[in-house]
Amino acid sequence: MKASKVRLKQIYSAPLHRRSKYVSATLSDELRAKYKRRSARVREGDTVRVMRGEYKGIEGKVLKVHTDTARIEIEGLQREKVRGDKVPVKIHASKVMIIALNTEDKLRESILARGK
Repeated sequence: MKASKVRLKQIYSAPLHRRSKYVSATLSDELRAKYKRRSARVREGDTVRVMRGEYKGIEGKVLKVHTDTARIEIEGLQREKVRGDKVPVKIHASKVMIIALNTEDKLRESILARGK
């Protein structure tokens, strides 16, 4: 019990540059075969599929990544508030699978290719 409390405190009090590493998700089977790695950091422009929860099966592009809470906003995923306003739903990065990577950045492409 005590070890889990210590680990949670480490996660939630970590500096932002370290918390950025927690925003990673598993890769689809095709991407795993291509890049020879299991997971990658989620970035804006990646296409993801929700694998758990109420929105399971929904696919869309990542609009925004919140490194402080390790959650992402996905295009087309909105919830209606009581007033009628539409707000984006934030999904935890561990609950999604990356099905297409945004490889416009050459540095990211080189980092992903390291596993080959």
